[in-house]
Parts: sequence; structure tokens; C-alpha cells
Amino acid sequence: MPASNLPLMEMFPTIQGEGFHQGKAAFFIRLAGCDVGCSWCDVKESWDANDHPECALSEIISEAEKHLMDLAVITGGEPLMYNLDELCGELHSAGFRIHIETSGAHPLSGDFDWITLSPKKFKEARNEYFEVADELKVVVVNRSDLQWAEEMAQKMIKPGHKLYLQPEWSKMDKVMPMIVEYIKEHPKWQVSLQIHKFMNIP
Repeated sequence: MPASNLPLMEMFPTIQGEGFHQGKAAFFIRLAGCDVGCSWCDVKESWDANDHPECALSEIISEAEKHLMDLAVITGGEPLMYNLDELCGELHSAGFRIHIETSGAHPLSGDFDWITLSPKKFKEARNEYFEVADELKVVVVNRSDLQWAEEMAQKMIKPGHKLYLQPEWSKMDKVMPMIVEYIKEHPKWQVSLQIHKFMNIP
């Protein structure tokens, strides 16, 4: 069932910091609740939905419309723990393009203009996401993640999809040289950096 109220951790205007659309002004909608539990997650306070109040979709749309941007990014937590059909419908009606970042662990709902699939080893992504994702983003913590990234890339189907390797922020110094060398040998991949952290913005 589409949700008319959603647990909301925060919403704010910012600059998209990762992937193909990095550098673009965007209104971020961070939903609360996550059952994936990445050890390196930088928003662990989003995991427990009970810690955050439910917010009416009308309030989300009203706040988004206050800002001079037409891109809305839905993130989390794991935003697709919830049915997002109604939220996407309202955002599109208000003139927004909608991007989402998801682990792909839950059924797909909603209508998106760009889907970032960031699968995790410890909670398998559903096959439907590999058919529709516009970009695959793999967070690299160690060398074994590179082989796993290749396994995920082989599943990607959508024409023109992008492939990104992103160093885990706390291991940047260790992992970045490895990623650079790997991409030079496997140029279908690109680097994704969390540039919002370099800019010291959310």
C-alpha cells in the first residue's frame, strides 16, 4: 500500500555529492529505518524508524517547494522499506525529477528518473533492480570488494548504465590507490567520491 505518512529523519537542500549527478543542487529527503546495517554507515542514527516522527507527504512537498531546485533525492536509511508510489506521484506533480539510492534489498515501488543501486554483500539485492538501475555504486572497503563489484556489474542490464567504485570514507588513504590502479586496468568503471564531505556539507 502506498504510504501517506513516512518516518522522516531529515530533509534539506544541498549538493548531490556522489555518482553521476554529483555537484548538482538537490533537495534531499532522508527516510528513517534500515535493516541493512552497513558497519561504515555515516547516518546510523537513521536506522531506527521509531526514533523519528512520521511526516505527512504534504509537509515534505511543501518544504521541497520552498527551494529553487527541481531535483529531489530520496535516501535513507533504506528508503524502499516503504511503498513510495504516493511520494513519487506527489513530487512529480510538483515538478520534481526524482532520484533514489537503495541497496535493492526490498521490493521496488515508486517512479524514478534515476536509480542508484548500491548493493551490499550481507543483504542481497533483488534481481529487479539490476534491470532498471541507472548506476551501480559499490563501496570498496578491501580488495575482495573489487571482485564482488564485477559480479554485480555482470548483472546490470539497462542500456547506458554507469559503474562506480567508491572508497569507504574512513579507509580512503588505504583504498584509493587500489581503486585508481583497478580502474586504469578496467576502464568501464569510474570513481565516485563523496565530494560533499570535502565541502563539509550534509
